[in-house]
This record gives sequence, structure tokens and C-alpha cells, in this order.
Amino acid sequence: MQIDGACHCGGITWTAVADPELVAVCFCTDCQTFGSSAFQYAARVTRESFSVTRGKLKSYVKTAESGNPREMSFCPDCATPIHGGNSDGTGLLSLRLGSCRQKAQLPPQFQIWCCSAADWVAVDSPIKLDKQGDLPVR
Repeated sequence: MQIDGACHCGGITWTAVADPELVAVCFCTDCQTFGSSAFQYAARVTRESFSVTRGKLKSYVKTAESGNPREMSFCPDCATPIHGGNSDGTGLLSLRLGSCRQKAQLPPQFQIWCCSAADWVAVDSPIKLDKQGDLPVR
């Protein structure tokens, strides 16, 4: 599915191809902090399918709870989170969908890092998950 979005100030615009089956809610502590919320809503997309169509992202590298270095990108002006991914340029991107125009068509299909969810968050899903945040076990 072709999707697009923009940061809060409009300085960054982007396009991507997303598989609606790879949309998740992540409760890891990095996503909680980066998203200023109890969780992050994101789609896993290939690097080749993602493109910035206006502006230039700013990023930094953070070591995740897993010990893996993760590169987090955002708008340099309004700080809207755009995506996270492996700092070596490999693997899928975790594209933050808060800025996506097609959010209504992309409901979460699974939840990850539920062990980090706040006690007051109801994590109730029939989908079995890997505790390290891997894709769901079907």
C-alpha cells in the first residue's frame, strides 16, 4: 500500500510502501520515550520503499535495551519522529505512523515488547508475540 505523510511543521514529507500486516504497537521503553507516549504506532517498511520527498532528516544513534545500536530520525525543526532502524543501514525501518495520512487504513495487527507496557495499559491481543519485539508467531 502506498502511504505518505508529513511532520508537524511540514518541513519533512515522505512516501513509503507499507504492508498493512506489518503495522504494530510497540511498548518498549525507547518507543515510549521517543514517542512521548505509552507506546509507539509504526509500520515496518523496507528502506528501499521509504523516501523523503521534502526536507532533510536529523538522526542520532541510541543503544536499545536489546544492546543493538538504533538510528532514530526526526524533523530537525519540530522534532516529529519519522523512523527508527539499524544504525548500519540494514534491515527494515520502523516508520512512525503518527504523521501518516492513511492512518485510518492501517490498524495495528500486533503488539510488541508488551513486557514493558505500563501497568495501566490494557494489552489484550489474540496474537502471540516474541518478547524481544520480533514479528508475531502465527
